[in-house]
Amino acid sequence: MPSRSRTEPCRLVIAGSKTDPTVELTDKQWNLIKDLFPWEPPARQGGRPKADPRSCFNGIMWVLRTGARWKDLPEKYPPKSTCHDRFKEWSKAGLFDKALERLLSALEKSNMIDRSETFADGTFASAKKGVNRLARPVAGRELRL
Repeated sequence: MPSRSRTEPCRLVIAGSKTDPTVELTDKQWNLIKDLFPWEPPARQGGRPKADPRSCFNGIMWVLRTGARWKDLPEKYPPKSTCHDRFKEWSKAGLFDKALERLLSALEKSNMIDRSETFADGTFASAKKGVNRLARPVAGRELRL
């Protein structure tokens, strides 16, 4: 077994895991969804150019994958406000769901995932503190809403 020097950091992150910051869309994956996010390069006349949608998509996926706050978005992505605004805009228009569906379908066709068994993680769902008194049945009475 090769030895590791004391100065070399131990890599505990598994490539492709949710905490791996290097995971981004490949060119093949981006080509599957890029028609959903039209973009034109900056004009020669000047003006503020719109951020590249691929960079925004990668930034959004970084936040969703790591569970980090928008303000912790690494500098290699567009500004946090831009990524968050695009996420809201694309989600409201249904584009984000379409993009994920295309990407998941491609993975399923190549037998990399099986979507017949899925689960939802509810760790971010807040628990209600207390009970709504109107919804609590009173002893001996039938609850009618």
